[in-house]
This record gives sequence, structure tokens and C-alpha cells, in this order.
Amino acid sequence: MIKITKFGGSSVANAQQFTKVKNIIEADPARKFVVVSASGREHKDDNKVTDLLYLIEAHLKYSVDYLSLFQLIEERFLSIKKDLNLQYPIEKDLEELKGQLSKSMSTDYLVSRGEYLTAKLMAEYLGFPFVDAKDIITFRYDGKIDFDATKYRLDGFMKNHDRFVMPGFYGALPDGMIKTMSRGGSDITGSILARILNADMYENWTDVSGILMADPRIVHHPKRIDKITYSELRELSYMGASVLHEEAIFPVKEKNIPINILNTNHPEEGGTIIVEEDDGESGEMITGIAGKKNFTVVAIYKNHMSDEVGIIRRALEVFENYRVNIEHIPSGIDSFSIVVSGDEVNDVIYDIVSDIKRACNPDSIKVIDHIALIATVGRKMMYKPGMSGKIFSVLGENDINIRMIAQGSDEINIVVGVEDKDFEKTIDAIYHSFVKD
Repeated sequence: MIKITKFGGSSVANAQQFTKVKNIIEADPARKFVVVSASGREHKDDNKVTDLLYLIEAHLKYSVDYLSLFQLIEERFLSIKKDLNLQYPIEKDLEELKGQLSKSMSTDYLVSRGEYLTAKLMAEYLGFPFVDAKDIITFRYDGKIDFDATKYRLDGFMKNHDRFVMPGFYGALPDGMIKTMSRGGSDITGSILARILNADMYENWTDVSGILMADPRIVHHPKRIDKITYSELRELSYMGASVLHEEAIFPVKEKNIPINILNTNHPEEGGTIIVEEDDGESGEMITGIAGKKNFTVVAIYKNHMSDEVGIIRRALEVFENYRVNIEHIPSGIDSFSIVVSGDEVNDVIYDIVSDIKRACNPDSIKVIDHIALIATVGRKMMYKPGMSGKIFSVLGENDINIRMIAQGSDEINIVVGVEDKDFEKTIDAIYHSFVKD
């Protein structure tokens, strides 16, 4: 059996966390391929190493002294080395990095050093070979992963090794230049390796015991989701549930490799399994609830709109001209609405409205701000008549005014738009209506 194990920043924040990682690895001989993020926060007032590196980059740009920030990074890695009695000469790496700092240095190279240095220490501590991600993970010049080239390089390394520790978050372009992924990209690194190695399981170790059915800051002690499909997770992630980088799903989804979200601090608690399909019986009708605030709805009304060809296309082209991403397009017979992030249109909304008037000649346009979108997600909902009606009834009973309704074509999610002020109240009401205590 092959397991890819990825450990997030909180799992490698200090020597104590390193020890937990080692215990997890040694508990299962299938855990031979380890990916690590950069050392994260030891406590809530602490700094992530990657954040410090981005701050140093900003200080360099504006010619501000950065030595105190770099000292924090040095202290972190030297402390881990000392506490674990490691021999790797990380002082040399740190000194070399400090000597390279300049306005002209590559940002991608700089911010990748957190993962690189963390992986160097972890490799020695576990007694595993270290392999640099830049020598394996290969990007094409369009920014996408070249899986063929990555597999070729990994196969070459695996001829002489049966295990390794690799830094996550970055790889290299064909010319060898380091390229980073988006924040949280170490999740993607683990997913890529799971696909190429045909892993039986991709374990993603973090500081939570799986994915919760709702935000615990809104719902008191929400239940954990024991099993969720890739499609359901995509819906929840898009609406703000952020345990796993959503782009980490695609490499393993194609090969139906399950992902297990687990807690480094409490491995005995189990976690959430993410699979392609699940025919098993679940006690809950819904899988999870997630949402975001601060959307803007542009509602367009025109009599006999259904007889006019191209009106929606012309309206969408206006948003495209302003490079604004469209979230939803609920429609009626003589009206349709375009839902966008409020942050994206705050400075241009009046220009957009003016352009829509010229392009579509509507009878009226209404702009509605401060709308929250809440998605109720569940693969079982499509088989249960009256789910939408029950949600609407629950919100009505709680005096919550629904401003928008949308449902995906695959029927695994129902999205309602409410005013921002009702965001938390809506999530709490839906949860307690559908989830058994």
C-alpha cells in the first residue's frame, strides 16, 4: 500500500510538532512519501515563515530594514535543529539566503525557502532522503503542471530510493527557474505525487480532525463530515470552507484516489475521507453548509426579454470587459440577475450599469449590495423531494428574507442569497433544521 502524507504548517511549527509527525510516519509503513509545508504558527500570535518571507520581499521592495524579520526565521529553524539535536548545517543555508536578499531576487525563489528549509530538517529527523521539488515538480511555461515531465523525473529518482521528504508549494519551469503555486499549494504537491505514484491514499495532515459540517464560529460544535465526494467538497470550498486547497482535488480525482483529512495533534480522532463517489448510507440528509458575504447583485428587467436573442450574452460581455468574475446568473421570464463579488465591482459599478444600459436597453436595472450567499450541499438532496421548500420554510420561520435562489444542475447544492446581516443566522437555522443532534 502507498500513502502520500502531507503535513501543513501547524504540523511542523516546532520540535514538538516534528515529533508528532515522526510518530505518525512510524505508525504505518505505507507512509513513505512525505510532503511538508513551511513551518507555521506555534500559537495564534506567532508568524508563519512564509508570511515572514513575503514581508521581507515587501521590505526589500521599499528599501525598509528587514533584518529583524529574517532573525525570526533564523530563530525558528535553529530552535528546531537544537531541540531535535539535528546535524544538518542549516546555518549555512540561512547565511546564503541572507546574502542573496535584494530587490532583484525572484519572489518565487524567496518565498519557497520556507518549505525547502523545513523539508531539509524533516528529512534528517525521519532518516528519509531529501528531494528538492524543483528537481521533480515541473511546470510548463503556461503555468500548468507538466505531468509527463514530472513523472519522468520522479521515476528517475525512485530508481535509487523507496521513500523521501519533499518540500511542497513549488516546482520549476523547464529552464530551472523556481515557480510557486498559490498559497496552500503544498496540498497540490501532495496530490500530484499521489497521482503519479498511483497511491492508495493521500493523507493531508493539518490541525483539525477532518471537515466540519459548518463553521464552528457560527454553529456550536458542528458535526464532522465522515465522508464527502469531490464534487461536494468543491461546492463547499468555493463557498468558503477552506480545509484543503480546492485545486488539490483534480490530480487525484481522475484516478479516484481518496484523500483523508487528519489531525496531527489528535491522529486517534480520525478524519474526513474525500472520494469520487459514495453509495454508502449517511445519517444526514445534507453534507455541509458554507457561505460568503459581500456580494453584489445586478438585477436587469426588460419586458418580453425571452423573445430577445443575446441579451444575457451582451450583459455578460460588459462584466468581461471589466474583468469581473461571475458567480451566479439566476433568471426569470422578463428578468435575470448577475451576482458578483462586491469587492470586484465597488469602484466600477456605475460604469458597468451605464454600459449595460447601452448594450441591453433594459426597462430597469437595480443594484443590490451586501448580499451573502449560503450553499447547502449534499449528494442525497437530489433524491429527496421538497428540500428547497424546507429550506425556504425554515428561513421564513426565522424571519430571514431570501433575496436570491439558485440551484446547480447536478442538484447537489441549493444556494440562497440573504442580507449580510442575516448570514450567521441563516447558516445556524439551516444546520439545526437538517442535522440530528
